[in-house]
Amino acid sequence: MGIFDWFNKADEAPQKGLGIALSGGSARGFAHIGVLKAFEEHGIEPEIIAGTSMGALVGVLYAAGLKADEIKEIVNKEPIIKMVRPAWGKMGLFKVTELRKILEKHIEKDDFSVLKKPFCLVVSNINKGEKEVIREGALFDYVLASCAVPVIFAPQIINNTTYIDGGLYDNLPASAVRDYCQTLVGVHVNYLGYLESFNSMTEIAERSFSLNIKENVKPSMKLCDHLIDPPKMAQFSLWDFDKADEIIETGYDYTIQLIESGELPIQSLRQAPLAD
Repeated sequence: MGIFDWFNKADEAPQKGLGIALSGGSARGFAHIGVLKAFEEHGIEPEIIAGTSMGALVGVLYAAGLKADEIKEIVNKEPIIKMVRPAWGKMGLFKVTELRKILEKHIEKDDFSVLKKPFCLVVSNINKGEKEVIREGALFDYVLASCAVPVIFAPQIINNTTYIDGGLYDNLPASAVRDYCQTLVGVHVNYLGYLESFNSMTEIAERSFSLNIKENVKPSMKLCDHLIDPPKMAQFSLWDFDKADEIIETGYDYTIQLIESGELPIQSLRQAPLAD
């Protein structure tokens, strides 16, 4: 059985390998790169990946075979914030279609079938008012849709359906891969912490958005065997794209801390690769 049959034949396929669910979080999602870097250094290789929003972007590049350092290099050479453009009249302040250039450059074809590992992402179908998990077919438009934060970024219209950020319904897509792996690690990059004051309406809006998302990730966290949720992420804004290196380092340092303390057991996370 090929790896891409797993999503369609879950009842027939034995559970194997390690799964990872990468949350949304806009700029905070750069922390996923640090987590993957720490995993690589300790011989931990997720076999199945799910992502929402920035977690979908990092996740699809990882599923395409890129290493953490390569993804970091993309972020540094092609800053995400420079890839957005004004979207006047497009139901958002900016459009994310320029991100397609990153996908086209680093993924050989606009189709899930070319990925090296099974990958799925979550988008929000706002016509029906529900989430959708996308696992096959055309790839790029759905990655962009999963990254389309409401109001800030213009939605993606795919087959006459309007899609936005998957975080609206499922910001930590653990349920999308829970049935396909023996062990599941969730990476949540939106640790809220406590804020004493607010200096602008933007900060209030961001806090409100984060608090709403906090509620939809609680059931997802319970599905994970291990959770990586760095407290220092509370220091970063959703829009701190210019702090990519610092955010990546935060994800890396916290994961190393969990590994060295034994909270992330290396041996149990080193799973055999998926069977063909």
